Amino acid sequence: MNKIRWGIIGCGDVCEVKSGPGFYKADNSELTIVMRRDAEKAADFANRHNVPHSTNNADEIINHPNVDAVYIATPPSSHCEYALQVAKAGKPCYVEKPMAMNHRECTQMVDAFKTKNLPLYAAYYRRSLPRFVKVRELIQEGTIGAVTSAHIVHYGKLNKNPDNWRFDPAIAGAGQFMDLASHGLDILDFLISPITRVGGFSINTGGTYKAEDVTTAAFEFESGVLGTGCWNFNANHSANYITFTGSEGELHTPVFSDTDIILKHGGQEESISAPNPPHVHQPLIQSIVNELYGEGQCDSTGESGARTSWVMDQCLTSYYGER
Repeated sequence: MNKIRWGIIGCGDVCEVKSGPGFYKADNSELTIVMRRDAEKAADFANRHNVPHSTNNADEIINHPNVDAVYIATPPSSHCEYALQVAKAGKPCYVEKPMAMNHRECTQMVDAFKTKNLPLYAAYYRRSLPRFVKVRELIQEGTIGAVTSAHIVHYGKLNKNPDNWRFDPAIAGAGQFMDLASHGLDILDFLISPITRVGGFSINTGGTYKAEDVTTAAFEFESGVLGTGCWNFNANHSANYITFTGSEGELHTPVFSDTDIILKHGGQEESISAPNPPHVHQPLIQSIVNELYGEGQCDSTGESGARTSWVMDQCLTSYYGER
């Protein structure tokens, strides 16, 4: 096998720049076929990205003889269904975040791929971005001493015309918390250690859609560090960041903004630049391709993705009930 040949189920907006080009720009990787329910839009994507084939049938992607691995980029409500089909077909799978509608579905997916001895990856691409690789390096080197606490924040203004599926719990699993907080919670798992205890609360303050719009949480990491978080999507301003406080300093990093890391140590403040690549999924895709070739290991697995879903479930139970 000269290259890992990919098929995409759901070549929508996320695939246009963030992920799609990564599959044909990564070393030893190519994009063979793409799928979208609208056949004309699938063909248009294929034409613009020089992909040989397109279809409106997901089964064709999953069972195509020239597809070695499948990327599922549909809304969360179909992640589990498609992933189980990919496992049955005996192929590795890369699934968009959040990994599924809830932790129970994630467990189903993980078990199905384990049974087949196949890899399952979750699209928490921040684990491979230069910014968070650098933050992890700074933490592990003891730049701020022993990390004692972490605080994550995401503020945004209320969406008063929510016609997007991301605001529909029946399709998205919840609201913006599932869509956006999942990235921050997963990167905390990567930077510190898995979260083992969490208490959280979600409410709806704006009344413009059915999903929650404010969530808060307190949590404990496996390593003993404590953390807090607030995701307020009915705020008067926008902000997103994580602050790591240590025994000898502080690290401040954006989660979504492509801005500098701020290191405070010894009475000094330093800005550290680590900009995003043009296609933010590409470094993680490269790590997947490398692992499939037996070289290296991808840090974003079905197991790590399931852990993030478990944390979110604990936060959302107060609003939705048992998930």
